[in-house]
Parts: sequence; structure tokens; C-alpha cells
Amino acid sequence: MPEPPRTSMPAPSLDPPRLVAVLGGGTMGSGIAQACAQAGFSVRVRDVDRAALDRGRGLVEKTLAGAVERGKLTPAARDAVIGRIGYTTDLAEAVRDAALVVEAVFEEARVKQALFADLAPLVARDAIVATNTSSLSVSELARGLPGPERFAGLHFFYPAAINKLVEVVRGDATDAAVRARLVAFSHRLGKIPIEAADRAGFCVNRYFVPYLNEAARLAEEHVASLATIEEVGRATFGAALGPFELMNVTGIPIAYHAETSLAAAFGAAYAPSGLLEAQFRSGQPWPWRETAIEPEKAAAVRDRFLGLTIGIATRIVEEGVATPEAVDRGAVVGLRRTWGPFAQLASGGLEAGARLVAAYAARWPDGAFPVSSELKERAARHEARWPLRCVRVERRGRVAWVLLDRPEVLNALSTDLLEQLEATFRSLETEPGIGAVVLAGSSPVFAAGADIAEMERKSPVEGVEFGFVGQRAALEIERFPAPVIALVEGYALGGGLEIALAADFIVAAEGSVLGLPEVTVGIHPGMGGATRLSRLIGRARTKLLVYSGVPVAAEEAARLGFVARVVPVASARDDVEALAETIASRAPLGVRWAKQVIDRGLDAPLEVALRLEAESAGRTFSTADRTEGMRAFLEKRRPAFEGK
Repeated sequence: MPEPPRTSMPAPSLDPPRLVAVLGGGTMGSGIAQACAQAGFSVRVRDVDRAALDRGRGLVEKTLAGAVERGKLTPAARDAVIGRIGYTTDLAEAVRDAALVVEAVFEEARVKQALFADLAPLVARDAIVATNTSSLSVSELARGLPGPERFAGLHFFYPAAINKLVEVVRGDATDAAVRARLVAFSHRLGKIPIEAADRAGFCVNRYFVPYLNEAARLAEEHVASLATIEEVGRATFGAALGPFELMNVTGIPIAYHAETSLAAAFGAAYAPSGLLEAQFRSGQPWPWRETAIEPEKAAAVRDRFLGLTIGIATRIVEEGVATPEAVDRGAVVGLRRTWGPFAQLASGGLEAGARLVAAYAARWPDGAFPVSSELKERAARHEARWPLRCVRVERRGRVAWVLLDRPEVLNALSTDLLEQLEATFRSLETEPGIGAVVLAGSSPVFAAGADIAEMERKSPVEGVEFGFVGQRAALEIERFPAPVIALVEGYALGGGLEIALAADFIVAAEGSVLGLPEVTVGIHPGMGGATRLSRLIGRARTKLLVYSGVPVAAEEAARLGFVARVVPVASARDDVEALAETIASRAPLGVRWAKQVIDRGLDAPLEVALRLEAESAGRTFSTADRTEGMRAFLEKRRPAFEGK
């Protein structure tokens, strides 16, 4: 998905305890308010009357009471959350001094536009305004505000206090800095954000709502019984509920109205089925339990579901609405499915998937259900699967950020991720102008360990190979010419710590946890972690950590000597960015050769190491950077190093 250009527009920080105003105290608004308050933000909820506010307050208190009963919260923590939320009917009071305003009123354009018209003269000039719409155009809603560049979609999924998915939707005018702040804000709430363009249905609802509609179509066409369709839907996507029970729980009217909106944008293939409309108008739940399962009809239902879902998912990517990774993440995190569309496409093969999509598209005349050109091309090339990125690179001037990107599983290290990590560092070696690399998680978690779900299936031979895959990735990091800083936030456990130890040094956020707990699942470190750690802190301390499997906090890791610096959570990324920029501003050859001297001299006899250091330092005297650096020092100016 193409990235919109970055700008330098100032955007307010969205860190606790900044004020978040939530406009609307209903089911979604109260859930959003609770999520913000639990993350430490101050919150003001505004609704039209006290009765509505009291209902919203009751929803929050009921949810928190349940968390206390389940042992998820202490009574003191519950009271603190409740104490951070204020309630008012006065719009001006609600948004006064708010850094972020989140609109969460009824899903109707006229209602939202009227609210934004009232909000426009009241909101602070630098405040970010977001709409929690699930289907309306973000760009159209922004037209009622004086600063559309500070407006975006922030689509929470039900239940908002618990579901971890948030869609960050960029409108036509949304500034890149605002988008980045909303992504960071979502992380602050403990959510997993995915980014989407402003297109009907955004990312997840674009393929999820038609799935619900397709279930009704299948019943209407007598392809199978309601119970068969329910069971096949549940099993096909690895979900707790099938389509009919999902609609019974979340509301048939929501499905009907959402599908109507999609039909207006995409045409007849998205039109609500007659049976869905009839069920909506009846006000009754789907009676799927009253029918029998017909096993012989399951395959036809499954093929229709997959053809529809894969067809829409691949179009979402082709249209630039979202990445394939975001599509799958939305399914797994937001819909709580076991597999996303692209994972399912990989499991069945691209050629088989393309045939299912083509068969579904053939049901609609005149190209009403267009098929992705990329899907057809990949299938024609006999590709086994659609490539999914587990590692991302963000280039920020002289600093490259390498981001582990499987936040839905706390960046667990899979074979794909490790192979991509190795390839990424090898590729970066050829990029000019990199003065430092930061290795971190895309979310505020480094890596909670290796992917146990993958490892559990491995034979002893495959287990050995998995260790070698990790070692190869770690060696690429260790041997990278420029300095590599591992930023540990949240967790660096097992393979996660083994990879971090390959960096030049680790900077850890306060309260993060690091350790090698492999013995707790019947194995021991195999990617080089025990070897590297013993060289940092000695055999005895390494054995204590490995044998016990007990992780330590960042502060203890720094005392032991395998974390170089501990930084505040709120400023961790900014602090490491500044540190990396400082390193990147130094003489490139001086820094790179110093890295070689330290690494090579570590295991060499003292006399050999000293000679290596002296000879390397002498080589720097032949560089243009040495001449420039010393002249700049004498002339009291900043040097302009060129790495020559």
C-alpha cells in the first residue's frame, strides 16, 4: 500500500494523562472511554442528557466489576479507572483542553455531520479529531471541520474496551503526522492498529459484512440449511461463532445497514439478500438451531465463502486500501478468527484460490465482482502463496528502523520472520548513507519468544534447522557494518532476547522483561543466546538465568550488564531515535572500524587486541573524515562527514 507523504505539521502528543474527549456515551463510546482511562488518560464523556450518561457510566462500571471478579483488575485499579472519567452534557466543557476528540455517536451521516458542525468552533486548533465510523466516508465527514488535516477515522471493534483491533483510516486530507499519532495512541491503549484508506467498509468490514450477507444468500438459494451454513462458516474461518449467531449477538440491523452501504459503493454483488432484509424487518433472531446439519452440502458452502472472502481481500490490496498483512491481522485480531484470508489462500494454494474466486465472480454478470489482476498473475506463475511481510524497514534519514511486525502474536519469531530478518539486514548493507540501525517491534513489544505453535510441530531435525535459521539472522545483525541498537519494549524473551543480544547493545524501556525461559517448555536456547549472554555477563550469571528460566526486569538486566541503558516508557522511541541520530552523525568510518576493533579484540589475547586497535586507529588518519573532523574542531563548527 503506497505511503502518503510525510509532513512536518505539528501534532499534539497523545500520552497519558492527556485529555481525551469521547462524544457519545453508548455501547461503543463507553467502551472507548474505558479503554482510554485504563491506559491512564483523563477522559470526558459527553452525551445529550443525563440519562444517556448514566447508562454509559453503568456500562463502564459493569464491565470493570466483571474484570475485578475475574481477577483481571484489583478494586483499587477499578476505582482509579472510574476516577479518570468525567461526564457532561456540555459539548464545550467536554472538548476543552482535549488533545484528542473521538466521536462515537449513532452511525448516521447526518447525525455525525451535525455534531461536527457544533464541534468546529469549540475544539482546540491543534487537537486531533477522530470518528469511530465503521462505514461512512471519513473524507466527507471531515468537510465540516476547519482543520480536515487533523481529522481521521479511528474505528474501534466491538467490544471496544476488550477487542484489540483499531482501524486507523486516513481521509483525503489527513496529515501523515496525525495518522502516526493515532497509530501510537492505539498502541498506548494496548490495541493493535491497522491502517486503511478511506474506502467503503475500510479493510475488515469490506470482506466481513459480505460474508454475513452471503450466509443469508446461501440459505435463500437453498444451497444448505441454516445450521449447515452456520457450522461451515465457523469451521472454515476458525471462529467461535458462525455467521447467523454472530448477527444474533451483534445485531441483524447492523449487518443489513452495513451491507446496504457497501452496495451503494460497490454495486449489485454487495446488495443485501432478500432473506437478510426480511430477517431484519422481522426483528427476530436467526433460527439456525431449529434446522439440521447437512454434511454433504458443506463443500459447496465452504467454496462460496472462500471465493467471496479471498476475492474481496485480494481486491482490497489491489486497490491500495490496506496491505495483505493488515487484512489478515484484522481477521485474526478483530474478528477473532484463526486464519486470515491470505493465510487461507496460502494453505490451499494460489491456483486453487484463484479458481474459487473465478467461480464466485462468474455468478455476477458484467464484471460486477471484479477479480484481482495480481491474484490471476500470481496463480498463472504457479506461486505457492501470497508473500506476507513479517519485517518492515522505515528509513529516517541516516537511521534505518527494522521492525519485527507480527503484533498479533507479540512478534513471535517464526521461520518466515527470521528468514526475512536475515534478508533485510543483508539488503541494508548495500544501501548508502545508513549510520545506525534500530531493531525494534512494530508495536511496543520486541518479541515474546519463538513461535511455539510452529515449533511444536517440528521434528528433532527440523528443530536443529530452526535454531540455525535464527543463528543466521543473528549473525547478519551482529556482522552488520553500522551499529545496531536493539530497542526492547514489553518483552524480549527466549528467541526474542537471543536476537536482541546480536545487536551492538540493548536499550530497554522501563518495566520491560528480558530472559531465556526456554527450559520452561522443555528446550534450551539454540539461536546463540546462551553463548552471547555468557560473553556479556559471565558463565555463572548466564547459567542462573538459563537454568531457572526466570526473566528479569530491564533495570536488573542493566545491573547484570546485558542492557546498556534503561529509558522511560513514554519516550523510549524518541530517546533511541536521538541516540541513533547521534551515532549516525559521527565519522562513519571511525564508528564502523571501532565496531570491528571491539568485536575482534574481545576474544583475542590482550597484546593482539591492542595492536589491532592501534593499527585501526592509525588507518583513520588517512581518511578525509579525519581531516574534516579535526579542522571542524579547530574552527569550532559542526563537521560534515562523508564516510571517506
